[in-house]
Amino acid sequence: MSFDPNLLHNNGHSGFANGTSGALRETGVIEKLLASYGFIQCTERQARLFFHCSQYSGNLQDLKVGDDVEFEVSSDRRTGKPIAVKLLKVKPEILPEERITGQVVCAAPLNLENKSGLKPSSPGQTSGSVCYERNGEVFYLTYTPEDVDGNVQLETGDKVSFSMETNKHTGAVNAHNIVLVKKKQGRCQGVVCAMKEAFGFIERGDLVKEIFFHYSEFKGNLDTLQPGDDVEFTIKERNGKEVATEVKLLAQGTVIFEDVSIEQFDGTVTKIIPKVSSKTQTDPLPGRIKVNFAISKELPFGDKDTRSKVTLLEGDHVRFNISTDRRDKLERATNIEILTDSFELTEESRELGVIAAMRDGFGFIKCVDRDARMFFHFSEIMDSLQLHISDEVEFTVVPDVLSAQRNHAIRIKKLPKGTVSFHTQSEQRYFGVVEKEAAGSISKSTSPAKSKEKDSEEGVIAYDEAGIKMTVPYHIKELEGCPIPQLGDKIEFSICEVKRTGLQSAVSIKILNRSPNTKRLVGYVAALKDNFGFIETSQHDQEIFFHYSEFSGDVDELEVGDAVEYNSSKGKGNKVSAEKVAKSTTVNDPSDEVYPTVYTGKVLRPLRSVDPQQAEYQGLVEVTEEGSDEKGEVYPFGIISLANKTDCLQKGETIKFQLCTVTQTGQKLAYNATTLRRGTVDCVKDQFGFINYEVGDGKKLFFRVNEVLDGVELQPGDEVEFSVILNQRTGKCSACNVFRVSEGQKLVAAPRPDRLVHRLKSITLDDASAPKLVVVRQPKGPDNTKGFTVERKIRQAGVID
Repeated sequence: MSFDPNLLHNNGHSGFANGTSGALRETGVIEKLLASYGFIQCTERQARLFFHCSQYSGNLQDLKVGDDVEFEVSSDRRTGKPIAVKLLKVKPEILPEERITGQVVCAAPLNLENKSGLKPSSPGQTSGSVCYERNGEVFYLTYTPEDVDGNVQLETGDKVSFSMETNKHTGAVNAHNIVLVKKKQGRCQGVVCAMKEAFGFIERGDLVKEIFFHYSEFKGNLDTLQPGDDVEFTIKERNGKEVATEVKLLAQGTVIFEDVSIEQFDGTVTKIIPKVSSKTQTDPLPGRIKVNFAISKELPFGDKDTRSKVTLLEGDHVRFNISTDRRDKLERATNIEILTDSFELTEESRELGVIAAMRDGFGFIKCVDRDARMFFHFSEIMDSLQLHISDEVEFTVVPDVLSAQRNHAIRIKKLPKGTVSFHTQSEQRYFGVVEKEAAGSISKSTSPAKSKEKDSEEGVIAYDEAGIKMTVPYHIKELEGCPIPQLGDKIEFSICEVKRTGLQSAVSIKILNRSPNTKRLVGYVAALKDNFGFIETSQHDQEIFFHYSEFSGDVDELEVGDAVEYNSSKGKGNKVSAEKVAKSTTVNDPSDEVYPTVYTGKVLRPLRSVDPQQAEYQGLVEVTEEGSDEKGEVYPFGIISLANKTDCLQKGETIKFQLCTVTQTGQKLAYNATTLRRGTVDCVKDQFGFINYEVGDGKKLFFRVNEVLDGVELQPGDEVEFSVILNQRTGKCSACNVFRVSEGQKLVAAPRPDRLVHRLKSITLDDASAPKLVVVRQPKGPDNTKGFTVERKIRQAGVID
């Protein structure tokens, strides 16, 4: 297309001398620009005007699409259409651009054709939108791909910065010069590290940082969320701070913060973690371990990096793994454990002792080198072993952090039995004479019913060493069950020295010769109660009281019938009691003078231990002959007379016995007495039963199933033989050694009476006079279902199921 300027209505000349025209000037924007012509979009009206490049008075190279121009409107002579003439480029007013921060709401697709200035391939222009906040209100602006700086594809959620531009033709405001500030944050992962009343914190998996979240943002059952759970979340900004939203639970073990080395390393502790944290302490990993690589380096560690809670000290030789944080590549020591040779290498001062007491979470150690017991906490036990009372241990003593005056034991290591000794005992044996008797005793029994401690006074032994008279103390508790030494007795002993104090005492005492002036009585244990007992004298005619505190040895090993020796004393009310009681093997046993004849007799009077109401101690038995009503000889008997010392002979029982002669009195005494007891089983329960046998006030005798010989299962009516024993503590009798002699008659179910059978046969279903049952309410189970599931059948008359 060609254009001739002379075709204008005014022949190309203005109507004014200075070349200006009186026509009105308009403004517009260069919409399209070709080699010799272009088009202008008018600003004040909806019009698109043609112009020839010859009508531009400036340098044509400076004119570009989008430039603002001022022009006059004329008409083409040939076509009569309006055209723009006398173009002048208008310089825009440069104002400072305000940058606004917002977020992409709807992303516009990237169109490379538009970026080059070419015509879009589609007639409709696709646009996106961004939003920004101002004074609490959210505003939305549109944008096109041409408004984005750089070849960047924006996505929904991206954080952007832009300026606002007003369209001169439409007056619409849109986003312009959009710059990407931060890409949209994807789903993040982390671990819940703290939970408060209505909110919590998550340790992020991508940064060494915690992020806040509100419980309303948790998608799930909040009751199942606990510290340490793995979660995923989305990060959003609210009030200028990042918060976690859309929090969801992940499978345990999904989030991994660090990589732990498989290889283990050895190092030395150079800095320990303070027991009491100070306000100025900000380092979460305050501990340090020096490890010798090609270049030695120090690795930090925290309170949770040790395998146990055992205290670490500077200089400890330890073994550990190296953990590398995936987020910031920080290395630290973890899984730290003390090496077994650490105490030897550091020459740490270690002490020995024995566990004396255990409580809930703590205990006390009896020290070899200290008077006071040493407190310790269970967390200080090495190798995760479980300690018990009397276990021997090795430990380190340090001052208490909260109170420097108190000490406590740490780094406790269990030792083999026999390692710890509180004293040293001489191998040499000494000989001496008792100069002073020890008063009182302390039972070694641990039974609370039998043990009663009594203040003891030490005795004195004189002995000769290298011509010099020496003395050494001894205690009743060191006698180990031997007879109690008396004044003037010649004894053999060893000397024990306490390591802590250096005090010496005589131990392992053995009596060689009794002093001729020493008079000890002998007897037999007749009864044992809760904390006292009775001794049958050597004449077997009376019993003497003694308290367990007067017994030398373990009371638990004392049994009824044991031979003992003792001293007799009188207390309040002129009552005689035994003291300094000890087991004896020198008592003459009456069985040395036993007559072979076996007699049958009947108990006329039991021992007083069976019937405490009687005045006499001895029991009496009368010899009986089968088929004879004449009264036979009557002989006394005591506890030594019973073949089974625990047997309980009752008045009227038949027994077999022999006779023996008491050496001291020449009296004949029943000996080796055994009973002939028979009865029938009354009933048998789960683990016990009763026998029809009268003992004392009771008509039936109790027995336990485990006392039945050969494991026989007894039934009511069975005839049995048994022994009766007396519980010395409770005073009640029971049967033992139960043997079934014969089986009783088996119980047979009685047949239904004939009158009932005939009546059932005579009843028919059609008999109106027959008794009938009317169901008032159907039975139901707990869940309102029918209580009976078995199908019921119609009973036939005269037929018995």
